[in-house]
Amino acid sequence: MSAATHHVPDTGPMIRVLLADDQHLVRTGFRVILEVEDDIEVVGEAADGERAVAMTRATRPDVVLMDVEMPGMDGLEATRQIAADEPGGPAVLILTTFDRDDYLFAALRAGASGFLLKNGTPEELIEAIRVLARGDGLLAPEITRRVISTFARPGDPTGTAHRGPDADAALAELTPREREVLMLLAGGSSNAEIAATIHLGEATVKTHVSRVLAKLGLRDRVQAVVFAYENGVVRPGG
Repeated sequence: MSAATHHVPDTGPMIRVLLADDQHLVRTGFRVILEVEDDIEVVGEAADGERAVAMTRATRPDVVLMDVEMPGMDGLEATRQIAADEPGGPAVLILTTFDRDDYLFAALRAGASGFLLKNGTPEELIEAIRVLARGDGLLAPEITRRVISTFARPGDPTGTAHRGPDADAALAELTPREREVLMLLAGGSSNAEIAATIHLGEATVKTHVSRVLAKLGLRDRVQAVVFAYENGVVRPGG
């Protein structure tokens, strides 16, 4: 990635970002890209998962950029620990050079809110950080398709299980409309697409999405996709 050259007006609070990658040059490159943006502040760097968890607790960033393969504790375990610390904690954006399904699903299960490859553009990285800082998950359409296609395969490697009593209890709290919204989320629909499908305004759909996430104890729509397929709420093609 090369440094971005555009800026955005300072219209809100700074987005605090923590960098976790075992390569110093990679961290430096990310810092250069991000610190030219008026609304992003890099609050720390970590070279391994254990340090990433400790620094997240100490600096309380909005977004953590997390590498997967690091010495000692890897990025997936660090993500699990960060996600388990507290509801509404920092969003974790997984950044890796490895475009592998096992990393993708492990990252989503660990509680990551987004997944990007390091060969993306600076603009994609910056936009991803802003999306996650707003509280939205980042699951590109091509990744959604991979999630769905993998869950569709019999004996899939993700270990899909029938939902348990906790999931049943949470799902019972959803209204019929909210369950419909969850099913559309699981298909990768945007708020605009959901609004067009069920003939509601986007603001109303956004409210329904927020209520679904709150009732199911999920951080964002990325986790809603995983929850829906893991718990048999929807089936690909069904």
